[in-house]
Amino acid sequence: VQLQAFGGGLVQAGDSLRLSCAASGRTFSTYVMGWFRQAPGKEREFVAGITGSGVAYYPPSVKGRFTISRENAKNTVYLQMNSLKPEDTAVYYCAASRVAASTHKVDYDYWGQGTLVTVSS
Repeated sequence: VQLQAFGGGLVQAGDSLRLSCAASGRTFSTYVMGWFRQAPGKEREFVAGITGSGVAYYPPSVKGRFTISRENAKNTVYLQMNSLKPEDTAVYYCAASRVAASTHKVDYDYWGQGTLVTVSS
C-alpha cells in the first residue's frame, strides 16, 4: 500500500482544514487507517483512526474537533480538523494497519510522506 497525504497549510487559530490521504492498491477497505502527527521535538502521536467499516476513534485531545472519514471506493481517507489551535501545529501522517482499532504507531505498516499543518495564533 502506498499512501500520499496532502491538504496541509498555514491557517489561523479557530480555522478549519481538511487533510486527504490517497492510497494505492485493491485492498484499501481491509485496512484500518490512521492519522498521526509529529510536532518539532516531540514523539509522533495518534490523532484519529477508522476501521474498514467506518468506525472512528480518537484520543481525548482532538475528540469533538477532528473527524476522520473514508471513501473506500476512492481509496481515500480524510481528516477534517475544526477549531484548530496553535498546539495542533505538526506534520500530519496517514498510515495503514492490519491491527483492529490500533492507536500505536508500531502497529501501522504503511505511512504517507506527511503534510505540514501550521496554526498561527
